[in-house]
Amino acid sequence: MEAVASNDVRIRNVLGRLEMIIDNENSRIGVDPDFDIKTSNAHKSRCLYELTMLHRDAIPGEISPAFVSQTRHLRNKLRINSQKVEAHLEAVRSVVDLLKTAAQDADADGIYTEAQFRYSDF
Repeated sequence: MEAVASNDVRIRNVLGRLEMIIDNENSRIGVDPDFDIKTSNAHKSRCLYELTMLHRDAIPGEISPAFVSQTRHLRNKLRINSQKVEAHLEAVRSVVDLLKTAAQDADADGIYTEAQFRYSDF
């Protein structure tokens, strides 16, 4: 019985950390230019891994019903997080495309490169 209580505390702690990480990420993505999405994602992944390990060894009847509600709530936050991360990645792709186009346009500014000049002598 003590092992079940200990597992419940660990699950509650991990769920709490995960919720805090997701809330922080959701509030800062696209708003805070200093936000480190890579580090946040690593923390989020670590929490999800810990939850997987804690649930893997648990007997289904041993998992507290309170976690069902908390997990549903977290799943909704993760859905929002997924949308925000996808929007962020799309914005990054757009910026990369703009920079790539600008670099290609700069290369095609009408000035011949040394290689083009060399071949034009024939």
